[in-house]
Amino acid sequence: METKALLRALGMLLVLVIVFMTFSLVAGLSIGEADIALRSFGLPLASGSVLLLLVLLSGRKKSKVQLSSRYGYLFVTLAWVGAAAVGAMPFVISGAIPAWVDAWFESMSGFTTTGASILTDIESLPRSILLWRATTHWLGGMGIVVLTVAIFPLLGIGGRALLEAEAPGPQVDKFTPRLSDTAKILWLIYLGLTVLETILLMFGGMDFIDAVAHAFATMATGGFSTRNASVASFNSAYIDWVVTAFMVLAGMNFGLHWKLLRGDFRSVFKDTEFKTYVGIFLSTTVLIALVLGLKSVYAGTSDALRYAAFQSASILTTTGFATADFLYWPALAQSVLFALMFIGGCAGSTGGGLKVGRIVTMFKMGLSEMKYLLNPKGIYGVFVDGRPLRKNIVYDISAMVFLFLASSIISTVFVSTGGYDIITSFTATMASLGNIGPGFGLVGPALNYAFFPDYIKVWLSFMMLLGRLEVYTVLILFTKAFWRR
Repeated sequence: METKALLRALGMLLVLVIVFMTFSLVAGLSIGEADIALRSFGLPLASGSVLLLLVLLSGRKKSKVQLSSRYGYLFVTLAWVGAAAVGAMPFVISGAIPAWVDAWFESMSGFTTTGASILTDIESLPRSILLWRATTHWLGGMGIVVLTVAIFPLLGIGGRALLEAEAPGPQVDKFTPRLSDTAKILWLIYLGLTVLETILLMFGGMDFIDAVAHAFATMATGGFSTRNASVASFNSAYIDWVVTAFMVLAGMNFGLHWKLLRGDFRSVFKDTEFKTYVGIFLSTTVLIALVLGLKSVYAGTSDALRYAAFQSASILTTTGFATADFLYWPALAQSVLFALMFIGGCAGSTGGGLKVGRIVTMFKMGLSEMKYLLNPKGIYGVFVDGRPLRKNIVYDISAMVFLFLASSIISTVFVSTGGYDIITSFTATMASLGNIGPGFGLVGPALNYAFFPDYIKVWLSFMMLLGRLEVYTVLILFTKAFWRR
């Protein structure tokens, strides 16, 4: 029964992905790209119609099927692999990315909101294809699984295990009695912020498709742009500040957005992770701006602050947009950005990385252990927001951080088999595993991933998936215990 429910849910998820291609199809028809749009999106939409019919014919059970944790992990991993495969179809059919491995890499990068690209001339592509490329970000940002959970009542499936396996962060915040209602609220907040940013960007001079594509990429903390030079091509302080503000908002826990909408400001500003997140962003912005100012990299203080804030937000939230090639910045400024690659956004945000909450917990655990060394007879716990964390949560976080770092070391060695230097190999790994996009060396902000051989592209695609699903969800499928009855 669970297997049938899983297949039904997978079918509906892939249908949802395909349905969103309609937006790009309509946009293509409206801007004079009828031939390329119909060819690129017509076949997937026809396939989606057949798949939807099969899902509906499979019927809905009268009793609700609650998927177990085992099936939850399997579903989530298959969902992201399937979504990336379906998302690659328009790239290949249109001829924009003719090679399947390259199209798979670009699609996986989009859905995992990594923003790493193999494209060398983005502006030469059809606008409808670029819009779909940005849409993969938007779907992956809040999570296609979260969207599917919102409609699970229609399928007669319970989705608690799925949301826990997919949601970014140590734990899932459920702020309504029904999980499907929580998923709907998250997506409505996500949609509202996206619409607001689109309007503000259009007010700054972007056309509709540019504004939508950049809003999709910003709120998803993805980084795909419609321009070769990313956001820098607009050369607008207004656009830079708007995108910076929304990157910071996207890096927040979306549960806090819900509290702000309800007027619960006190609990938001008392949240330890949020305060740490804002503190990291502000302190690194000021430090980088001071370095840029002292070295006279930019003409005035306002420009130094603008570029520092944008790049700090971009790397911290793992968005990956660029307004400057920071490889030409002073060494200290580069070092600060390098350090931010290890942090990421807040738990429950669209940002990648280790997450600020985990960093805070590990820091407090270290302090607790040092207190114990000074006084072995004392009893010390790890407290966050005035509440003690259960040992199983602390162990879970410690193990996740270890697996994250171990994966990064293994991946760095693997990438270096292509003959690349340690900086390129390591930062390509961290940019993929942390869902950041740009790195240092040969994968800097003004470069791309096209030069890697196919086997490394496939490997880095796997790293993107591993990072987006927070390591456990994917690696657990490779254990004997998972497949044992």
